[in-house]
Amino acid sequence: MKLYLLGMLLFFTASTTNAQLKGIVLRQDSTKNFPLENAKIRLIRANQGVFSNKEGRFELVLPKQLPDTLVISAMGYISDSIPVTKEDRFISLTILMIPISTKQEIVYQLRQKSHQISKMKTLHVEEINAGELRKAACCNLSESFETNASVDVNITDAVSGAKKIQMMGLDGVYTQIQLENIPYLRGLESSFGLQSIPGTWIESIQITKGTGNVVNGYESMAGLVNLEIKKPSEMEALYVNAYQNRFGRSELNVNSGKKLNEKWSTGLLGHASSMLGNIDHNGDGFRDIPMGDNLALMNRWQFQGKKMEAQFGVNAYQDRKLGGQNTYFRDSPVGYGVHMNARHVDLYAKTGFFSKKPLRSFGVVYNLKYQEMNGAFGHRTFEGKEKRAYVNAIYDDILGTSDHKIKVGASFVGLMIEQKADLLQQVRTEIVPGIFAEYTYSGARMNAVIGGRYDQHLTYGGQFSPRIHAKYALTQRADLRVTAGKGWRVPNYMIDNVSLLANSKTWIAPTEIKPEISWNAGVSLVKDFTLFEKTGNLSLDFYHTLFQNQLIVDRDAALDAIVFQNLAHSSYSNSFQVEWSYALRKNFDVRLAYKHLDVKAMYDGVMRQQVMIPKNRGFINVAYRTRNKRWEFDATCTVYGSSRLPVILEASGIEQHDEQSPVYPMVNAQITHIYKKWNFYLGGENLANFKQVNPIIDAQNPFGSQFDANRVWGPIMGWNVYAGMRFAIKQKTDN
Repeated sequence: MKLYLLGMLLFFTASTTNAQLKGIVLRQDSTKNFPLENAKIRLIRANQGVFSNKEGRFELVLPKQLPDTLVISAMGYISDSIPVTKEDRFISLTILMIPISTKQEIVYQLRQKSHQISKMKTLHVEEINAGELRKAACCNLSESFETNASVDVNITDAVSGAKKIQMMGLDGVYTQIQLENIPYLRGLESSFGLQSIPGTWIESIQITKGTGNVVNGYESMAGLVNLEIKKPSEMEALYVNAYQNRFGRSELNVNSGKKLNEKWSTGLLGHASSMLGNIDHNGDGFRDIPMGDNLALMNRWQFQGKKMEAQFGVNAYQDRKLGGQNTYFRDSPVGYGVHMNARHVDLYAKTGFFSKKPLRSFGVVYNLKYQEMNGAFGHRTFEGKEKRAYVNAIYDDILGTSDHKIKVGASFVGLMIEQKADLLQQVRTEIVPGIFAEYTYSGARMNAVIGGRYDQHLTYGGQFSPRIHAKYALTQRADLRVTAGKGWRVPNYMIDNVSLLANSKTWIAPTEIKPEISWNAGVSLVKDFTLFEKTGNLSLDFYHTLFQNQLIVDRDAALDAIVFQNLAHSSYSNSFQVEWSYALRKNFDVRLAYKHLDVKAMYDGVMRQQVMIPKNRGFINVAYRTRNKRWEFDATCTVYGSSRLPVILEASGIEQHDEQSPVYPMVNAQITHIYKKWNFYLGGENLANFKQVNPIIDAQNPFGSQFDANRVWGPIMGWNVYAGMRFAIKQKTDN
């Protein structure tokens, strides 16, 4: 064991004696400076280089042979060069690029990784771009994580088709989901909203583990998922995606963007899907997947001026689902039926104002949302309406140099939500103003973000949330990150658990609603390496989350009831993950991952593993692209370990305690052919054809006392085959 630990230590610390050069590239306009993206920074002698990111920042590993010449170039700007010597180890540069009057077209082509951990950011952020999303069917957000090991997507019941994400073994309500830094999938959307965002709308996804920045709000407890939607000025002039699978699911997506002039651009994103198959492969009389349809539309506008930029738009969708027994239809309601209807519309706007001083700006984010949802699980009904208003104002500046940045601001959340689940009813109004401040230090080897926010809840009083994040470059190719902080939320026990209406058990409401508070601390180690002249990456991370007043769902307390109760300092989560990626050869990548989850809470005086959460999970993804870039092959295999199942009463009258689900695999694969503007893809899901036997307990008596459709721990559907095509025409651009 000692030799193993010594070997791991040597692997992370043993590296070249090269140094790390960091910096930021700015572009100069007539009145102000902006970060310059995609500037090329290259060492002439070493013949190696990088590109600046959206914030204008770059990192470059210096070679052993110095001195060398650093050349900075970008389309439309005068190139610059800087001599680099051994004395420039770990320095930080600020480079100002001057525009030229006669533009030249310079085309750089590089292969960008579709999945990576950002080296530039202080927080542990996984970045997934559109290339990674195309590796799977990715018809909506719930299917966008099939090739990711950090985020799990689980089916909540066997009749409604609802899905929820999990991070670090914790329910999706503890992960803050944002749509371009605007809170999304909150409240009534939390149970079914994952299927409301088409995958073809998404440009990239950023996954942050642990508590996020205080700028993004107080609800980030287990992590943060930010969705970047395709930008009007950059998206295709026309993009069409069509999809069909063997179960009768059809889908059509159409996007169109247009740059109207130098300042204005607009984009329209449309989606329509339907599930027409009345599928019952296991013969229990219930649909294995609900029928239904979904319509979604987003229109967004973008303005880019010299002193101001703005984005605004509208997003609306309607989602209808029909499940239950295969004899149940809307116009012929015979038997046990499940139907859920959701309607949503939200308006958003983001405005930014810039100063003549570099990196000084003021931005405001606005969002108004209306959501209504109604449905039924047999005789049990749910109704809900939600109105939400959100404002977030942020001031950015630097203290002396760009190595010292500050953000200060204020936010406001207004919420009115009405919920009725079965015989329980709740009407709640929330008014939450807040203020925050954050300081960022960017050094040669050390980066740190320290922040705090104070929020005053109209009902529950004030909450102070401190957070700290730090990154230290152990070597030029190994980064150590630590994070710690507090998050909190007010639970909505009805909509958060609406799928638990799919049984005959009575709900016992909590005696008092208290804010859930969590303290999260974590550490991660990320190392780039070279093996047999091929590059790779190894990442290890561990996070601990301790709850105060967590509202747990006790499905073991009584066989005929589900009990909601608050626990004081009696629940926690430990998450460990290791991920290894390596380029076996050019255009052939392999990713391996293992995750262990220890998620426990106090049940009847005993600390027990939470139900339906596998302790162990293994993951492998392989991706190959032919040299002529005409064919792409992708395959993913995930092995889920056993999980504890809720207590049930068997037909013999004996209670079944501590039953464990079996270990099972999920295998997905896809082949894509690229021909000019066309992509044709053919794929399969659950190719091992693993299915949970009898996912519904007492399916023959859906209105009886033993009926339960919530004991779902694995896939209900068998193997699936799908096919589709993509067609894209790029926007015309000036030189």
